[in-house]
Amino acid sequence: MPSPAAQSRNDEVERAIKTVLASLEDSKAENIVSIDIQGKSSLGDYMVVASGRSHRHVSAVADHLIKAIKDAGLGQARVEGLSGADWVLIDSGDVIVHVFRPEIREFYNIEKLWQAPDLEEETIH
Repeated sequence: MPSPAAQSRNDEVERAIKTVLASLEDSKAENIVSIDIQGKSSLGDYMVVASGRSHRHVSAVADHLIKAIKDAGLGQARVEGLSGADWVLIDSGDVIVHVFRPEIREFYNIEKLWQAPDLEEETIH
């Protein structure tokens, strides 16, 4: 059974991921993928990748998400790439969100990197 502090942290992470996913759904983001990176990275607990249909849609999805994170009391998210709106990174601490235009997402394919199976201390050459 987790300690009260650990349970509180788990509740905060769950609230953050639910807020992010709800905001992306509300904004009509496409191909939303949520990846649990707990134990795989110290960057955060979840990585979410989504697409917008155009520069304008990516920008609108990101703006809506930034406001939702703030309104939920999850703090001020750090944002990169909003001015170009090809790939916007929104880091809320527990949840890192990437919003791409489809062709940019396909080019970088970052969800494949993070969804790779864990290798149990094996090395592939």
